[in-house]
Amino acid sequence: MKQFRRGVEQLEAEGVIQVLRSEVRGTHVPVLAAVGPMQFEVVDHRLREEFRSSAKLEPLEHSLARATDEPSSHELAGLAGVEVLERSDGQLLALFRDRWHLLGIERTRTHLRLDPLVAA
Repeated sequence: MKQFRRGVEQLEAEGVIQVLRSEVRGTHVPVLAAVGPMQFEVVDHRLREEFRSSAKLEPLEHSLARATDEPSSHELAGLAGVEVLERSDGQLLALFRDRWHLLGIERTRTHLRLDPLVAA
């Protein structure tokens, strides 16, 4: 587990992935976020080869993320098909099943903060 954590921290520091956590999942089950599937192949390979750590990467049902705030996160967390996680820098992210699910929530709950993520 020590090698796994060290590997994930290194890959996050390099910008290969973002590490998301939630109280529901616990700290021992990080959610790894990346731009595309190839990055997960890189993560898997590097964890095995460089850090001598095995990992079981399982895809989540979510495909989109939006930045949110604390007040919005409570309402979003109670919705089906939405999961709220926290990035290492403290930013809350709401994950959505697909574009249509997100559009439906944006249309019916206009008071929620759902900001698109932009690359820095």
